[in-house]
Formats: sequence, structure tokens, C-alpha cells
Amino acid sequence: MYPGTHAAMAPDRAAVIMAGSGEVLTYRELNERSMRLAQLLAANGLAEGDRVSIFAENHIRYLEVYWAAIRSGLYVTGVNWHLTAAEAGYIVANSGAKALFTTGAIAATAERMVPGLPECRVRLIAGGTAEGFEPYEEAIAGYPAEEVTGRRRGDVLLYSSGTTGRPKGVRQPLPDKTVEQGGAVSALARNFLGMDDTSVYLSPAPLYHAAPLGWSAAVHELGGTVVVMERFDAEQYLELIDRYRVTHSQLVPTMFVRMLKLSAQVRSKYDLSSLRQVVHAGAPCPAEVKRAMIDWWGPIVSEYYSSTEGNSFTWITSADWLQHPGSVGKPMLGTPHICDELGNELPPGEVGQIYSHRPGVTFEYLGDAEGTQRSRHPVHPEWTTLGDMGYLDADGYLYLTDRKNFMIISGGVNIYPAEIEGCLVLHPAVADVAVFGLPDPEMGEFVQAVVEPAEGVAGTPELAIELTAYAREHIAGYKVPRRIDFRESLPRMPTGKLAKGPLRAEYLGRAVAGAVSAE
Repeated sequence: MYPGTHAAMAPDRAAVIMAGSGEVLTYRELNERSMRLAQLLAANGLAEGDRVSIFAENHIRYLEVYWAAIRSGLYVTGVNWHLTAAEAGYIVANSGAKALFTTGAIAATAERMVPGLPECRVRLIAGGTAEGFEPYEEAIAGYPAEEVTGRRRGDVLLYSSGTTGRPKGVRQPLPDKTVEQGGAVSALARNFLGMDDTSVYLSPAPLYHAAPLGWSAAVHELGGTVVVMERFDAEQYLELIDRYRVTHSQLVPTMFVRMLKLSAQVRSKYDLSSLRQVVHAGAPCPAEVKRAMIDWWGPIVSEYYSSTEGNSFTWITSADWLQHPGSVGKPMLGTPHICDELGNELPPGEVGQIYSHRPGVTFEYLGDAEGTQRSRHPVHPEWTTLGDMGYLDADGYLYLTDRKNFMIISGGVNIYPAEIEGCLVLHPAVADVAVFGLPDPEMGEFVQAVVEPAEGVAGTPELAIELTAYAREHIAGYKVPRRIDFRESLPRMPTGKLAKGPLRAEYLGRAVAGAVSAE
């Protein structure tokens, strides 16, 4: 089903609740407003397969713009609203967007994007004004709340973080179905999480990410309610579960870490008994963190491994994870193949590059034929890779180690930064951390860590010594960072993930400059 079905059956049910303001969007409003916007887009010449960009914070209008695009056979791109005008403008232009939605909160940045978007002829703004943008409410008011007929279901065109360079748009062919037939994520939500029209889903992450947008849309296809946090706060998250009797949620490991760092007194203040299932993904989760969450919330914490590219999907429950700690599960969609640098398939237990074969599913990086080609196996082009490294155990469970580009080789030994990051981030003085390798004349590479201290903590030489000792207690000595530096905040990629590639490049540049000056 889709929002129109639920608008007919339960028009006054909340489709969206904004956590901070408490503002509610009912199914009737979601359905009617998204149809009006769809009519506006069609009247302005947007045809099936064209693109719409959303450059907005988590906003009450976000999901109705999404549904206008999906019911119109359009591609929709969520753009990180923290980006500069040049960065965001690149994504909007690269996607080929003919319509752009933004809000008054980021009007100044949106205005600066306009000169670089000559093909984007529909520009709408909600909750404010901006030069070159039409007020959203006034614009849609002039169009009927009627379906745009005769089109296939639309899809997302989201941008992959990658590891270097600019983000890459991931485009898949439009599905051969109508909007009424529903999407793949709602089937997963129903079959794996038991979600239905009674579900209350708490979305704590930015909607420009693939997973929060996909899961929220799935809830609407099932008829449930989405509670959207404007930004993540560990204690507020717990309070919202209590207040709205939340049944389901999806998080990333960093959010687990921040909640675990709350005092026992704060954590015990809120009734979390309404939770039925919680899923996490997006980054490797340290085993200690996962075990602590299962101890706290019970066996309701599941995990999956997937991507914007959609070439694979694995799943693991709490019970299975306790038997296979560290795994991201067995494949539900796609068949994994672990290969060496020449493309030869490796036996269980050996680390290599992860490829997946999912018949009938393909993708391309928009405007990047070389990047698309690199994602294909050298012998089996139907096998695709995201650049992740990992291995399969004898039972067929998949384990992630790190991105291929970030693996450190020191003294001939492979070191995976994600394991070191997972250790250090558990220290109470650490808010976030990036680990990468730098050149070493004797060992090949050494381990460098850059730490963002927790709020109120100073990055001092004494703290570096303390963190080094902490690491030695928890990981093998050869993995302990040789050097730990501190930064007030770590750089981020356009999708919000740590920008380890540019950070490492900066450090490499310093090393080269130092070597030249020494000569």
C-alpha cells in the first residue's frame, strides 16, 4: 500500500510527528499535499525519470516532497544541508535536478546555489523566503489534490560517500511498478521487523541519508507513524521512546555509544518497554557496544549490511549475533564473494574485497563511467563491490573489516582501522576518532589516530598517553596508534560520514613537505 490507501482508511492518523515542535502531519494532509506538489511538477514539464532535489534539514515537509516525487515517477535526491553552496550545488547540478526544495533555515545557502543551476527551473522554499525561490505553500495551493496518472513508481537517486573525491550519484532503473504496489523496504520492515499500521517509528538521523529516508517511507507504506528528530540527542531519544511509545527505530553505532555514555541514573529514567525491534547499520559496530546494547534492551537489536547501491542485503538478529559476534549476518539479497586483488575467490576465514551478485539489480555512478567500471569484478562483471573488505565464516556469516582504501599494512601485517576506532570511541573522553596509515621507512606504514575529544575535554599530551594505555589494554600492541592527535571537530564528507580520505591526504601532504624541507 501507500499513503493514499491509508489516507482513505485512517485520514487523521499521524503520518509524521516532529520531535522538537510536536507538529503533526496526518495521512490526509500527506496524501493531498504530495498530490498537489506532484501536479505542480508535472505542469512545469517534469516527466517520468526526471529529478527532484531536497536541500533541507529534517522538516515537516520533507516526506511530502519525497512522496510527490515517488508518485510522479521521478528520482528524488536528498542533499546534506550542512554543505556549502558550492558542495550542495554540485550534487543538485550533477543529479540533473529540474526542481529544488529548500527551507527558510538555509535560505542564504540556497540563494547562492541558484546561478549554478540553470536547468533547475522549479525552486520552492518553505518557512521563509529566498531570492529565486517561490513560497511552497502558495505554489502548491493552486493545484488539485489529484494523482498524476500513467507513470511508474519513482525512486531515490542518492549520493554514495565513497572514500575520495566528490560524492557519486547512484542511479538504478525505475522499477516496473506503480506507486500503489509499494517498495522493497516496506516488505523488509513487515517481514523482518513485524511492522504494521500500529507501528511508531523513531527516526533519529538526517533524512538525506538513504536508510532514514527509506525506512520512514516504508513506515508510510505500512500505515504507521514516523517520529522525526530534528537532530540526535541521546537523552531526548530515550524520552521520545517513552513519550510516544515507540515500537521501532534504526540507529548507527555512534548513537549507541552516546547512549551508553549516559549515566545509569539518566538511562533508568525512561520506560523503553514499548520497543519491539531496533536495527542498526551504516558502520561497523564494536562488539563491546553491541553486547552492551543487547544487555540493556534485550534481544531486540538486529543489524543489516546494505548500501545506497542496493547490490546486497544481509541480516542478523541478536540471538544469531551472540553466536557469531562481530558478524553483519547472512545474505538475504545477493550472494557474497570474497576475492583477492586479482579477483580470485577466497576460502572462509580469509579477508578480501567483498563482491555481491544480485541478479536483476544493477547500478551506475552518475557521470562516472570509470567509477562504475571499478565497482565491477574483473572476471564476473555481474558481481559488484563497494570497496569494503571482509570475510565469510564456515557457516556463511559475513564479517566486515574496513574499506579497502583504509587498510594499513605495517611490517607486512594487515591492520583494519575500524577495529581501532571501535576501541578508542568507547573511552569516555572521546567523541569521535579517525584512524589511518601514514608512511614509515621501516614498517611501511604506522598507525595514526586523530581524536575529537568529548565536550568539555581538552586534547592534551596527557590524554594521548591515557588513550594509548587504554588501547593497549584492549587491542594487540601492533594495532595501537603510534601517534594520537586532537581536533576540535573531525571533517565530514557530504553525506555526513567521517572524511578519512581528505584527512589522510592532509597528513600525507605534511609528511611530504617535511621530507622536502629536511633535504
